[in-house]
Order: sequence, then C-alpha cells, then structure tokens
Amino acid sequence: MAYDNILVEKKDRVATITLNRPERLNALSLGLMSDLIAALREIENDGESRAVLLTGAGRGFCSGADLASGDLNQGDGPPDLGVALHDRYHPVIRKMANYRMPIVCAVNGPAAGAGMSLALAGDIVIAAKSATFLQAFCNIGLVPDAGSTYFLPRLAGSARALGLAMLGEKLPAETAAEWGLIWKCVEDAELMNAAGAIAAKFANGPTVGLGLIRKIVRQAASNTLDQQLEVELEAQRVAGRSRDFIEGVTAFLQKRPAKFTGK
Repeated sequence: MAYDNILVEKKDRVATITLNRPERLNALSLGLMSDLIAALREIENDGESRAVLLTGAGRGFCSGADLASGDLNQGDGPPDLGVALHDRYHPVIRKMANYRMPIVCAVNGPAAGAGMSLALAGDIVIAAKSATFLQAFCNIGLVPDAGSTYFLPRLAGSARALGLAMLGEKLPAETAAEWGLIWKCVEDAELMNAAGAIAAKFANGPTVGLGLIRKIVRQAASNTLDQQLEVELEAQRVAGRSRDFIEGVTAFLQKRPAKFTGK
C-alpha cells in the first residue's frame, strides 16, 4: 500500500516505517498521522511482519506538530487542539502502546514535542549521538501531549520530567541514555545497523511472548505488587500455550538455536 507522507518497507519480517516529510523535519501533519495509523494497522494484520522499525527521513526524526500547515485552523476563534489530539494523535499512541509486536524507534535527529512522544512510545529507542530530545510545548504556551506526561515521569522521574517540560531545553541523546529515557545512544553512522539488528532479533523471536512482555511491563507502573503478580500469571498462561514456548524448550534440551515462528 502506498502512502503520501511515510514510506513502508517490509523485509525479513521487519516492517520499516519512515516518516517522510524531510523538508519539514517530518513534522506531524494530520495527513502523516492518518498514514501512520493506517500503516500500523496494515502491518499488524499482514500475517508476515513480526517487528516494526520507526525512523525519520533526512536529518531529523520528527519536529512535532506541523504548526505551519494550517491543519489546526477551525474558522473564527482559537482552535480546539483537543480535537486533533483525540482524532489523530491519540489513536497512534494507543495503537503503538497496545501493539502485538515489538516497536524499535531509531531517532536520527531532533525529536521535538509530539515527535518526542512518538519516539518514547516505542519499546526500544536507539538514538544517534547527534540526536536531541525537546519538550517544546512550554515555548509556545502549551502543555506536553501525545503521551509525554505519561512517558516522561515513568522513564526519567518526576523531577527530570518537570525540568524537561517546564524549561523547554534540548536534551542530548547521550544524556537521554544516561537518564534511562532511551535504551542506548550510538554513533550516527551506526544507528540504522544497530536498530535494524534489534528489529531483526525481534522478528525472529517468540512474538507472542515478546508482545506479552511489552504489555505487562507497561502495566507495572500503575499496579500494586499483588496486581502485577496476577498480571504475570495470566500472561504466563498465554505464553505457555504458544508454539514458540514448546520450540524454545525443545531447542534448549536439544542444545540448538530455537526456530521461532511467532505463534
């Protein structure tokens, strides 16, 4: 399927989505968000893909909402920004959070505003050393959105989340890695190879189990210990019924690499 604002390439069970508005640093127009949710749905149901790699074309990952596009104009008076969030942004973030397969984000340059939210919605986030993260909202009188106020305190703690949100200063990728905001920071030239290797590992891994891991780890932040123990119990029941569990145990006993099918 062809899209106007993104590129989708499928190879060896990895679906690579590239935000493709490089002339605007891949700013999030409503058209791009529509393309992105459509691609995520299509990939999830294609019967072949077992991992997603998300990145940006050109010199940036995503500069956030495209304020110059006119998308937010709604006639006379101030726009209702909640409409765009409800209709376009929230479906993408919710889809990523509840995806059935792992999502790797390769941040190749600036990730600002909702673009930063988009990156943090991935499971494994790898950034180039030249990349930066920016909560730009306060600089134009807005509040963080697209999940930023959910992701930031959980990943970096409330003090750092408030500092990022209220000061609006750029955070270098190396510092983001030190804070635990992302998985790791690599040399620019190594970014896509490093991200691709992880996506390939996921694409050849036990998809059911990996999908359950991403789900239950996200639930842990709001659960009590007892609640989380029950979540683990139910997830383990599902994983234990998968073909990949049988293959994993068999391969272990036979001292050979497992050949997972994702089922």
